[in-house]
Amino acid sequence: MRERLLAAEKVKAIEWRDGRLHLLDQRLLPSEERWLAYDSAEAVAEAIRSMVVRGAPAIGISAAYGVVLGLRARLAEGGDWRAALESDFDVLAASRPTAVNLFWALNRMRERLERLKEGETPLAALEAEAEAIHLSDREANLTMAQLGVELIRRVGSRPQALLTHCNTGALATGGFGTALGVIRAANLEGLVERVYADETRPWLQGSRLTAWELANEGIPVSLNVDSAAAHIMKTKGITWVIVGADRITANGDVANKIGTYQLAVNAMHHGVRFMVVAPSSTIDMALETGDDIPIEERDGSELLELGGKRVAADVEAFNPVFDVTPADLIDAIVTEKGVVERPDAAKMAQLMCRKRLH
Repeated sequence: MRERLLAAEKVKAIEWRDGRLHLLDQRLLPSEERWLAYDSAEAVAEAIRSMVVRGAPAIGISAAYGVVLGLRARLAEGGDWRAALESDFDVLAASRPTAVNLFWALNRMRERLERLKEGETPLAALEAEAEAIHLSDREANLTMAQLGVELIRRVGSRPQALLTHCNTGALATGGFGTALGVIRAANLEGLVERVYADETRPWLQGSRLTAWELANEGIPVSLNVDSAAAHIMKTKGITWVIVGADRITANGDVANKIGTYQLAVNAMHHGVRFMVVAPSSTIDMALETGDDIPIEERDGSELLELGGKRVAADVEAFNPVFDVTPADLIDAIVTEKGVVERPDAAKMAQLMCRKRLH
């Protein structure tokens, strides 16, 4: 399966090349594929904040490379580069509040900095660490794809109708994808009849990104408005709702793109299984429940305007971009360390004690 997934790889969104971070501008897809180059921590933070790059794993990877760019600038300035680098850590940490992968990656870069040995070159050490974070995420996705397929296969060996929300593919990760990686693997195994992709308001990641990725690979996909999901579950024989995550707490509650919670409620009502696919770096054992997760609210103009032109009435807008799905609505959480079915605090703690699968 791993080799088949590697052979099928077509999309990537992050490249570290010639000492610069190159990002595919996801705000322009699918109409235009434009790569942007970054050479400072501040510029990478702005790319994260402005949604050039999005998806929890991709944000973490980009931030790690941002630390490398910051370090290079601080070393060139001379003086106390360690103290100066703290401002780069701060600006990157402030770019998005909900996705824990961002803070996990920054903490890993900080820990590597603290482990520098006498005579070791700081820039080379941190560059290698950022590249390792990038590669590790890609490998984790390959493992999760294979684990997720086995869950789908339990329902039956015939092609199935699946539903997904937001974008969790190669564009949102270091490669292949989390939830979309599982769907890709299922398609290779002949287990996909059709994928129903929620458009994912207000940034339309489903219609612009997920549908684009699936169509490019010849996977049957139908786009639908978010509010059609319950009707689709009722009428189209959906077997699994498969989504990613931006943060998972110690009890198994899941923060993901706004609209995920209502999908889980509808899935429970219709007897549809609900799968969350995310690397263990998304699990925040320091937070007890989903009530503790900071939920990002973005500018109301994302709802009130279209293409820079106001289309809504003269009202205020409430624009949370994540919600929290309680653990008791989730059938399975798939990570590179293994699968947790019907998650709770004890099972999540047991998972985090395991070594990652290979």
